[in-house]
Amino acid sequence: MMNRRDFLKLACFSVVGTPARSVFDRLTGKDIAGPTKEGQPKWAMVVDLKMCASKPGCRDCVDACHNIHNVPAFNNPKDEVKWVWTDPYKNIFPEQSHRFVSVEVQTRPVLILCNHCENPPCVKVCPTRATFKRKDGIVMMDYHRCIGCRYCMAACPYGARSFNWKDPRPFIKKIKEDFPTRTKGVVEKCSFCEERLAKGLKPACVEACTTKALTFGDLNEPNSQVRNLLASKPNIRRKAYLGTEPKVFYLE
Repeated sequence: MMNRRDFLKLACFSVVGTPARSVFDRLTGKDIAGPTKEGQPKWAMVVDLKMCASKPGCRDCVDACHNIHNVPAFNNPKDEVKWVWTDPYKNIFPEQSHRFVSVEVQTRPVLILCNHCENPPCVKVCPTRATFKRKDGIVMMDYHRCIGCRYCMAACPYGARSFNWKDPRPFIKKIKEDFPTRTKGVVEKCSFCEERLAKGLKPACVEACTTKALTFGDLNEPNSQVRNLLASKPNIRRKAYLGTEPKVFYLE
């Protein structure tokens, strides 16, 4: 069992001495393609913040994700379970919010989900390997291995994980039989819709987005849409200074 000192070392593993980068980066293929075997994809998502905000109050992506993944609706902030959600820009990018940033930008909704980091601290602290990273970069959960210690939640600098404080199944509007439900005492999060990727489909949130604000693709594919967007437009990532190398990018 991991002791407290080892856990804190891992949970606070932000890379000291990592060269600082400009907040707005125009990334090249060398920057964004992680170490994978030849032919192995490296999945990432690009969120266009202006396009996302062009349909006020829209929940199409959130509802699509939560419906197909049997995410419970507790309607109680204390017990809330979320895979994807939105929060104001000023809360998600506090280091970018200052008095010269317009109110419109600071209150603009930002879509939040697991960043599927290249260097995920959640994986490092999990004592049962219930959280693991696949070769294609997707950070996964094995619900049967999860013991509810919540080390992964403490280690995640993005607050991207939820804990089931009570049995979630009675709070699921309509259970989808083709996706596993979770139990009390288990952590859960976004999986980049790995079950849909296996069928050649896009993530549910991307497919449901009517404003075309979400783009998903392979960073290792030189001509992919995500590579072209990141190479041609300034973009930011959440807390990139930690060295986690998030795979969710935001276009301003």
